[in-house]
Parts: sequence; C-alpha cells; structure tokens
Amino acid sequence: MIVVVGAGAAGLVAAIHASVGATRVLVLESTADGGRKILISGGGRCNVLPVALEPERFVTDSPAPLLRRLLRSWPLHEQRAFFEREVGVPLHVEEDTRKMFPDSHRARDVRDGLVALARRAGAEFRFQTKVTGLAAAGAHGWRVLTNNGPIEATQVIVATGGLSVPATGSDGVGLTMARELGHAVHQTYPALTPLVDDGHRHAALSGISLEVRLRARWGGRTREAQGGFLFTHRGYSGPAVLDLSHEAVRSGLSGDERAVLRVQWSGVDGPAWGRMFSGSATRVLTVIARELPARLAEQLMIEAGVPLDRRTADLARTERAALVERLTSYVLPWTGDEGYRKAEVTGGGVALDEIDARTMESDRRRGVFFCGEVLDAFGPIGGHNFAWAWATGRLAGLGAAHAASVTPSGGS
Repeated sequence: MIVVVGAGAAGLVAAIHASVGATRVLVLESTADGGRKILISGGGRCNVLPVALEPERFVTDSPAPLLRRLLRSWPLHEQRAFFEREVGVPLHVEEDTRKMFPDSHRARDVRDGLVALARRAGAEFRFQTKVTGLAAAGAHGWRVLTNNGPIEATQVIVATGGLSVPATGSDGVGLTMARELGHAVHQTYPALTPLVDDGHRHAALSGISLEVRLRARWGGRTREAQGGFLFTHRGYSGPAVLDLSHEAVRSGLSGDERAVLRVQWSGVDGPAWGRMFSGSATRVLTVIARELPARLAEQLMIEAGVPLDRRTADLARTERAALVERLTSYVLPWTGDEGYRKAEVTGGGVALDEIDARTMESDRRRGVFFCGEVLDAFGPIGGHNFAWAWATGRLAGLGAAHAASVTPSGGS
C-alpha cells in the first residue's frame, strides 16, 4: 500500500498519479477536508497556475539546475490540460493580472475536483488523522504512526511539512520525518509574508495601494520585484513586498547586516521627476499627486522637508534632490515580519540534491518520497508555488506507483 501524508495541493496530485496501478493508495490528512491552502489562495479564487513559468525567480539553497529540472518535468500547458480535462475545472487568464484562475472563480471547485478525481482513481481518504512519525517495518516497508494507530505501507509520500499558515493544519511534521531519516534540511523561514514596522511610521497611510518597483540589497546581491504595494496598519504587503520579503526575513535571522529595501513609487525615474519639477507656478504637491496617491505625496514631501505649499519654481536644489531621492529610491523602514501566520509558503526545507529528480524518492531511505512545500524551493506569488506542488506531486505519485509495482507487498 502507498500512503500519502497530506491532502494539500501536492498530496492530492500525488494520490491521483499514484493510483495508476493495482496498489492501494491511502491519503492521511489532519484536517476534516484537506486542501485548506487551496481554499484560501487568491482570496478564495485560487490562482491555479502562472501564465509563464519563471524558474529564475525561484529561491533555493539547493542546486538550481535540479530545481529547474523538477519545474519543467510537467510543462504548464500539460498542467492546464490536466485541470481542464481530468479535474474538470476550466481555467482562464485574467488580462489585467495575467494570472490563471478557474472560470468559476471558486477555489473550492479546484480542491473538490482534485479530491473527486483521486477517489475516482481509487485513492481512499482518512481525514482528521494526524501523522506523528515514520518507522521502518522490515526490509520492504514502513510504519506510519498516527493518532489513530500505526498504518503499514510499502511506500510513503510525504506531501506535508510546511510551516506556513498553521491555521490550515501545517505543523512541520514532514520536516521532522525528513530529519529523522537523515536528510539535510536547509534552514526554514517564513516566505511571501508581509513586513512590519514596529515604529508605525506609515500607519496613517494604511489602505493605500499602488504599483511600485522594489529593490532589496542583502548579502552582496540585489533582487528586484515590481507589482502591487499595500500599506497596512502594521507595515507593508502586496505582491512586490511578498516576493522580496524573504530577503528581509533571512537577513534578520542572520544576525548580521539587515536587508535594505528601496522603493521607486512610480514608473517615473529621477530625470523625469527633475523635468517635472522645473520652474513653474504649479505646486509641487500637485505634480507628485498626478503620479502618486495624495496622502503618500504629502508624506514624502514632509519627510523631505519641503513645505506642502511649495511651488516648483521655488524649489531649492537641496529640496529637489531630497524629493527625487524619496520618490525613486526611498529607504523603506522595517523591523520584522508577520511570520508563518501569514506567510504563503515556507522557505528552506529538504535538500533537493538528496532526492531522485526522476521519482522524488529519498536518496537516504528507499520507499519514501517527498513533494511540495516540504522541499527546499519556493517561487513568487502568481501560481508558481502551485505549479511546483503539482509538478513534484505528480513525479512523487508516479515514482511511488512504479516502486510499488516492483516491491513485495507490505501490510494494510
């Protein structure tokens, strides 16, 4: 029997593809229904896939070629066909966001469709069953320890282990099992998580959103992201912030230098602002407010020490320089992050170079397969992490099914 630990995105796809032979497949899930992260993704709409896969934007401490190989093992057009033809969930691309959502705009349709397909394929589910450990059982088997007693298996697919959004059932048990099996687990940390500023220096701007270019400088390198930026009552969120939050988080964990975040608040660069501030009777605030929300424009002028009634013709050179600096390379104050509670994924995890890239089987202990968030890789928001879950889940399911076909039967 193949046991799949976790009925999330990776686990459901693994169960579907593991059910290709005569071997029994049993899915163990700690929650009452599974797929909780699918349900909350995209504001309840589920951004199933990215329009274009961007392997270079993924983050891992494992060899990058391995990551790229795994991502490309199931091309996006094949994944889309899987959802539309087999899961029965038609997808469409939103023109304004360039993201792929179900036509129904319901994340529940994605989760329910995957569960139904797994059941049709022959997989069984045991919900509200918490896995607590894994032990070897003879030469060709494993004993999966649960709160409802042990379960014998010939192959085990570990499709749980992330720490993000613990309210969905994430408890890190997969990471614990990997360590106990002798796997290297790269330092874990919350990723794609909002940042906070304990000084509340921008609390008055809460609710303002705009498109920005954000740069993070840390560890001798600079990463960039472009997209939405949202001021919150505690700090900052939005796609651009989430995509670079790991740089801040990891710099904080390092105990050494802290990441410096700089914001360009609009598509207008320094020389263009300089021209816009050339002598006229127009108020500076009016010029800036044409490109930025008025409250933000006022805040930047105050921080630059420029009176709000100043006209462009009266701007001193030092005032102009201070304004342009804040408009194009604003140093964003931050003190921490929202942690796993609001993180969309877990950074770090099981080292990819200890996993067979063809099957997702452990190089340390045969018969154990890993997929999804427990692995050391994550991508930007916009469906990339689902693409990772679907691709690695498929490989793990197929790998376990093949191993089961050539392995002597175990218990039940």
